[in-house]
Amino acid sequence: MDEETPLLKRPSSQPKIKKLNLFLAVFSAVLGNFNAGYSLVYPSPVLPVFKGPDADPQLKMDTEQAAWFGSIYSLGSVAGGLGAVVFTDKFGRKLTIMLSALPSTIGYMLMGGAVRLWMLQVGRFLTGVAGGMTAAAIPVYIAEISHKSLRGALGACPQMTAVFGALALYALGLVLEWRWLAIAGEVPAVLMVVLLAFMPSSPRRLLSNGERDKAEKALHWLRGSQYDIEAELRDIQDSVNAQPKLTLSQLTTPNYYRPILISVGMRFLQQMTGITPILIFLEPIFEKSKVPLTAKYDAAIVGLFRLCSVAVAAGLMDKAGRKALLYTSSMLMFVASLTLTMISHTTPCPPGPAPPNLTAVDYSPHEELGSTLHTVSVTAASIAPVVCTILFIFGYAMGWGPITWLMMSEVLPLGARGVASGVCVIVSWLTAFWLTFAFTHLVDSYGLYAPYLMFTVVCVLCLLFNAVCIPETRNRSLEEIENYFRTGRTFTINRGSEEA
Repeated sequence: MDEETPLLKRPSSQPKIKKLNLFLAVFSAVLGNFNAGYSLVYPSPVLPVFKGPDADPQLKMDTEQAAWFGSIYSLGSVAGGLGAVVFTDKFGRKLTIMLSALPSTIGYMLMGGAVRLWMLQVGRFLTGVAGGMTAAAIPVYIAEISHKSLRGALGACPQMTAVFGALALYALGLVLEWRWLAIAGEVPAVLMVVLLAFMPSSPRRLLSNGERDKAEKALHWLRGSQYDIEAELRDIQDSVNAQPKLTLSQLTTPNYYRPILISVGMRFLQQMTGITPILIFLEPIFEKSKVPLTAKYDAAIVGLFRLCSVAVAAGLMDKAGRKALLYTSSMLMFVASLTLTMISHTTPCPPGPAPPNLTAVDYSPHEELGSTLHTVSVTAASIAPVVCTILFIFGYAMGWGPITWLMMSEVLPLGARGVASGVCVIVSWLTAFWLTFAFTHLVDSYGLYAPYLMFTVVCVLCLLFNAVCIPETRNRSLEEIENYFRTGRTFTINRGSEEA
């Protein structure tokens, strides 16, 4: 008689895994995400310098050139995603992450030593190449080395370190000029290569290449010498054996096309929320919104709140579940973007001449009180764009930011994981390029109202997509998730044939 049991059922006497080595491997990898977050928002404090009246004539940018400087990073990320499609399956996840340091370092060197405008644009493109490579490879590497009990929290680390990288850029932008900002960006990439050289490759990658001894050694290093890895190793091997070489005909089966479409849809909607242009043009947006505090300080404050929200999401990922956080994230972004739409659409006109006073009664005490209340009102309204932007980014970083990365690495089938991850990154960054470039022209033509309205509509679509398409993967192994898409109904694997 068939018996259904959870895939990874452990005896209660099983020693706990030693997490230190696993954490070290994850930290080494996510330095690439730190670098990507840093490079993504590099234009925020830099563009005001290049567009200002005191800019070097050889480096001065007009509106079109500034739009390219902000968006060309996304084109580089597309190229990096294409490279990752080849490299992750040919050379492995770890080596792909290490290779990303090469275009990153060259790009920062070009920007730091730029004497012509083309050097800035090419350097920006190359840092985007590195960002695309790490975006495709690092989530997969972390998912494949993590124990299922920790994968949710560790899966949030790429997004968290990218946020921390952006915050570091905003903070350093307060004290460093643009050349030194570029030079500082080289440090995490070099450190990443040095540390990853001592880290193991993915056990799943090693088993898929037939290197069982190396896979055992890697898993022992990641879990601890006292941990019994046999059951986990056997399940990984079974999963690898169940994945034949990918063919076009296989892409028509539900266990392939459903998770791929879900991952692509999430990456598309993630970018359509507007997060990339908002982060890249954060200081110019605040300047246009005429907030009372200096724009660069507003940007640093937003970066700090963004980091806090990702930390909250990491703690809740395996407690509240993926779908609950995605619902919360979508609602917070919807409220914030709708408020920003109304604020930007009702920008007050410049004050005109006051109408003549037709009465002779002296209302001076009441006028003073009214003037005071008006001042308070104007002050509250002036900080509303900052508060709503913080709420929007807080909502994004709680759900659609980290969970999109995590879900991509969880639901994609092993046989197509490298290729499908690259496709997801390409779709994501092509969307980001178009949206970032269009954002500048929409703001010039219609003001901030037009893009904010579009972002509001997208947030509604995010709610619907989460309700209809996204499964809950909390506390599920990668093998159980694959079985869900294979059967279309259950996360448990039928062991009857094995026990007969």
